[in-house]
Amino acid sequence: QVQLVESGGGLVQAGSSLRLSCAASGRTFSSYDMGWFRQAPGKERESVARISRSGGSIWYAKSVIGRFTISRDDAKNTVYLQMNSLKPEDTAVYYCAARIGVGYVGYDYWGKGTQVTVSS
Repeated sequence: QVQLVESGGGLVQAGSSLRLSCAASGRTFSSYDMGWFRQAPGKERESVARISRSGGSIWYAKSVIGRFTISRDDAKNTVYLQMNSLKPEDTAVYYCAARIGVGYVGYDYWGKGTQVTVSS
C-alpha cells in the first residue's frame, strides 16, 4: 500500500506562484512513476504533468508548458509541481498519483488532493 499526501495549495492571485508537494510512503519511491492531475468543478480530471521513475522522462499538458515544472526528490520520497504565472483557469483540485508497475498507463495510488484557487 502506498499513501500519497499532497500539500501546498491555496488561494493566490493571477500571476502568482505555488509549489505543490506530494509525499509518498513506502521504501521504493524511486521505482514509482509519478503524475500530477487536476479536476476543476464540472470538468473531467486531466493530466497535468508526469515524471518517470528515473526522472529521465517528463511530460506536460500543453496548457502548462513553460509555466509548470515537475520534479522529484527520491531521498525525500516527494514529487513537486512548481506552478508559475498562475491563471484563473488553473483553479482546480490537484492530485498526485503513483504507478508502481510497468507495462500499463494507469495509476495505482492517488492522494486526496489539494485545492488551488487562482483569482483574477
